[in-house]
Amino acid sequence: MGTVGINFGSATGGAGFDVAGTVTSILGVASAVEAPWKAQLTALQARDTALSGLGTNLASLSTALSALTAFDGVLAQKQGASSNTNVLTLTAASSSAVSGSHTITVNQLAQTSSKYSAELASTDTLSGSLTFGSGPSAQTLTLGTTNNTLTTLAAAINSGSYGVSASVISSATGSRLSLVSHTSGAAGQINLTSTLSDATTSTSVAFSTGQTGQDALFNIDGLDTSSASNTVTGAIPGVTFQLLSQAAGAPVQVQITNDNAAVETAVQSVVTAYNAVAAAIKTQEGLDSTGAAEPLYGNPTLSYLQTQLSGSLFGGAGSGAITDLSKLGVTVNQNGTLALNVATLDGTLNSNFADVAGFFQNSGSFGLTFSSTLNGLGSTSTTGSVSLALAENNRQETDINKNVTNQDARIAAEKVRLTTELTTANQILQSIPQQLNEQTQIYNAITGYKGGN
Repeated sequence: MGTVGINFGSATGGAGFDVAGTVTSILGVASAVEAPWKAQLTALQARDTALSGLGTNLASLSTALSALTAFDGVLAQKQGASSNTNVLTLTAASSSAVSGSHTITVNQLAQTSSKYSAELASTDTLSGSLTFGSGPSAQTLTLGTTNNTLTTLAAAINSGSYGVSASVISSATGSRLSLVSHTSGAAGQINLTSTLSDATTSTSVAFSTGQTGQDALFNIDGLDTSSASNTVTGAIPGVTFQLLSQAAGAPVQVQITNDNAAVETAVQSVVTAYNAVAAAIKTQEGLDSTGAAEPLYGNPTLSYLQTQLSGSLFGGAGSGAITDLSKLGVTVNQNGTLALNVATLDGTLNSNFADVAGFFQNSGSFGLTFSSTLNGLGSTSTTGSVSLALAENNRQETDINKNVTNQDARIAAEKVRLTTELTTANQILQSIPQQLNEQTQIYNAITGYKGGN
């Protein structure tokens, strides 16, 4: 340690000394105490960054795995195909759908009831009434001054609850009031009683049937059934299909299958996410580009993560024909990463789909065991290994920051004290020449000494 001193110069020169520089020199020793603390703090912060990165990678792996372990995930998804998409097309297959083949014959399409009025000029004045339905539920709309043209009458119908939508359809020869039922199929048949007349021409306005409301009629696997809509849901559990054209005597084959492609994508996502975690761990086990050890080099948390992850690949119970990951085409490379053979996985899905689902979702299965392991390793749980390591780092950082803050406060107080004391001393030194001169003048006055030779 260097010696700290004050350079006064000539005691009688009156120059004094550098107070600020002297204070800084003295306090440098006290400031040096903080150097190892700050170095430790920098190291801890680097560990935080590395641990947080591992936590993110583990969370991504957990998310990828959940697509396979969730009961409503990709293993529950279904897809379907129609042998004649001009007659029938599939629009959805939910997790409740069961794989299999169905034969559907479309005998009649559903129709929505509609009516239209005779042509008349759009500006003609109308009178009379329209009654929708019959019996106690019938509703009557009586025309008045606010709804006695085609346009205002259509608006009045649409603003009420008459069970129909109204519009004005115009052509070169005139305009018509069009009524379309809100309900498709036979149950939506429009029941209209009209006393409508054209007051401008003194003629009655008749209504014609545009389309009769009727249900779709079709046969599924030998069973006749019907639907008020051409969009059919529930006839095949979990499946929605659209009837597009009548084709009596021309059966359509509908195939419901498991969604192998979605499962294969999900398994590949798990492999990719696992390899990202393995790569992050391997990086922390070595040196950086400058030759310095990575922040987690030799850290026990890193070793624990690696041991638990590699061990989890062989944990959990099998399911039927699926006893381990290799049956799904997943193998472990020499460097600890995973590889997926999609062809092997596809073959297994085709032959043992239910066992694949059980391998990921049964109680005590590989999938649920692996998921539990990940929850105990990452940062998403407060008891996860990464979370605990971050919490310990945070505790140490808090203590170090407290020490630095306290030391800074002591240095600041000492700086004030030294500056005050040294400033006073400096002022005394600077005043010495003047005091000597005053003493000389007093001496000369008493002795009569004039100086000189």
